[in-house]
Amino acid sequence: MTVVHPISRAWLATPSGRTGAQNYDEFADDAEITAIIEADPASALAIEMPHLAPESLGSSFSDALPAARSRLTALQESGALSPADEVVVVYRITAPDGAVGYGLWAMVDTDQISTSAEEPGLVIRNEDVFLAKVKERVALFQAIGHLLSPVLLLQTGRGDDLHAALAAAVADLGPSVASDVDPAGRIHEIWPVSATDPLAATLADLAGGGELVVADGNHRSLAAQVGELPRFLAVVTTPASVAIQPYNRLLADLPLPPNELVATLEKTGATVTALTGPVTVPATRGTIHLYAQSGHWSIVLPPSAGVPDVENLDHALVERLVFSEALALDPGDKRITYVGGDYPADWLAGEVDAGRAALAILIAPVTVDDFVAVNLGREKLPRKSTWFTPKARAGLVTAAL
Repeated sequence: MTVVHPISRAWLATPSGRTGAQNYDEFADDAEITAIIEADPASALAIEMPHLAPESLGSSFSDALPAARSRLTALQESGALSPADEVVVVYRITAPDGAVGYGLWAMVDTDQISTSAEEPGLVIRNEDVFLAKVKERVALFQAIGHLLSPVLLLQTGRGDDLHAALAAAVADLGPSVASDVDPAGRIHEIWPVSATDPLAATLADLAGGGELVVADGNHRSLAAQVGELPRFLAVVTTPASVAIQPYNRLLADLPLPPNELVATLEKTGATVTALTGPVTVPATRGTIHLYAQSGHWSIVLPPSAGVPDVENLDHALVERLVFSEALALDPGDKRITYVGGDYPADWLAGEVDAGRAALAILIAPVTVDDFVAVNLGREKLPRKSTWFTPKARAGLVTAAL
């Protein structure tokens, strides 16, 4: 019996709807969200982040929720979203270089989520989360009665079979019902398949045919549990469809000058090397780069002995040795911005040079081998460790609750 099911009541993007959007948590600056909504009022971001819509600026997230509900209703009534009952939705993402990824939009059983070896389930959630963000997601779906932003799940058991089946389905289904283009130039296309079509059951069985790892959407999956949803909206994708990019950090200000921070780290056993030249992301695990207006350093943080390997990943060492011990900051401190791989190293350096940030911390991407090992061990990665690309586009498929 599969854990992947058709969407009972879906609302699909239409060719003229312009509802497609990056997910609410893909941005380093809230002003970017406001600008996108201003340019495209139908963007799903206006519903996902209603307090950042131009007309709602200054409102709290909770105070803006009625406006989110009104915007969604208006999109449904205007035809920007079209209803479809009992469907799974085939998904293709085509990059400008011709690389193609596939996925299946569907509903997944919430009771299958597992966060430890002692907790049974086929859906593995692998990162710590910020509870305030989880509460916002719960408040949103309770207010609007829909899910707009999917959890991206990686099919680890039958990924190759699912990839081949989705590619074959696209070849047979004809033109997509809607498409959208993301800021990187990738084309996102959808094809609904009725649950009465045998293809829907075949694809759902393949999508649920092995352990599903949360590649993106740890907060959304926990929100489904906290909000007691029996199922959550997901895109089940394949290992051949995605890659892991860096996940860096910016600090708006520091409790101590950058030079003192570096000296403090050196006293605790870190190896520090001054750098010159362009700011870059380290190529491999074991070294982080710090960049401030006053200096640029390569730092090897000392690993801890006698702990699981996940606790010595670079993101964990930054959280423990830099944030907690050297700076006395909680990982959820508002001064810390988590910046995904869509923002290159020179963008982070530019934020520091312009004075909008005091420090950039650049961290090598988690490798696929490390990611798989942590998940098979049912251990948790540090917060904001993996930036999978391409990400599923919000607003293309909406699920009514």
